Amino acid sequence: MSRAINLNVPLAEVTALCGRRKVPISAIESLLDGGTRVVLMNVDDTAIVARAFKSKIISKTARRVPLFSRYR
Repeated sequence: MSRAINLNVPLAEVTALCGRRKVPISAIESLLDGGTRVVLMNVDDTAIVARAFKSKIISKTARRVPLFSRYR
């Protein structure tokens, strides 16, 4: 299992769940087609979030927001 997981859930909801479960977030970002990509500190934390949002996991490839553009 990876530390990263894509969820069909708003960013605020993921952040709130991680706060309640005391799961530290390494990185978090919104996805272009909706949803949230979250990277947790370890696979055990990822399993906690995956169980909580089991029906909301995005299994297909998700388009991410580019961090920067090569062209300015």
